[in-house]
Amino acid sequence: MKIALWIVQGLLAVAFLMAGSMKMMTAYDELAVQMAWVGRWSEQMVMLIGLVEVLGALGLILPSVLRIQPKLTPIAAMGLVLVMGLAIIDHLRAGETVDAFAPLILMAMALFVAWGRWSKHPIQPK
Repeated sequence: MKIALWIVQGLLAVAFLMAGSMKMMTAYDELAVQMAWVGRWSEQMVMLIGLVEVLGALGLILPSVLRIQPKLTPIAAMGLVLVMGLAIIDHLRAGETVDAFAPLILMAMALFVAWGRWSKHPIQPK
């Protein structure tokens, strides 16, 4: 279980670090061409979503690895659950059912990390 949690934490961190960085560093017009949902939101909101994803990725790994306030890891995971829940709602409201599957999978993975690090295998602080 401990190994599975670390693997899922790592995969989530990479996914959110890449997705968030892309939202923050790619021009808004270019993102709007690549992803239909971007056009429904302002440039500032897309940047904020990217920032939240990057911070969530860091929160999944750093507190656990450094063992400094490791209770922040399940909190970061729950924050990403919220972000993915909102993404699912946005996609479903726009009729983009297929596009809701990736956020659903990421949400399930983040829920697993939150549950595992909160109750099953919490990391002890230094």
